[in-house]
Amino acid sequence: MVTAAMPDGEVIAELAQVFGLLSDPGRLRVITALLEGGEMCVCDIAAACGHSESAVSHSLRLLRANRVVRVRRSGRRAYYRLDDSHVRMLLDLALAHVGHREEAG
Repeated sequence: MVTAAMPDGEVIAELAQVFGLLSDPGRLRVITALLEGGEMCVCDIAAACGHSESAVSHSLRLLRANRVVRVRRSGRRAYYRLDDSHVRMLLDLALAHVGHREEAG
């Protein structure tokens, strides 16, 4: 019964890739900035994270390729936001989990 309920190998691999993206502190800062700030341009994300625009752009490129963030272009500017509510829920749950652990400790 458990074996039948398990996701197939392709789904597990995609899930591992998403969690791998979230495991990098730099990318996690970018994602958290978007969680708090909503839609933001690269320069604002870089300022919020304390990273260079180049580093943030690289992180955003990886996150966008894996459907964690999406981009909206307005003229020469690009504005990024979390891709959907599932990403937001995943981050909210992870933050609550970490906070719960700190409260219990």
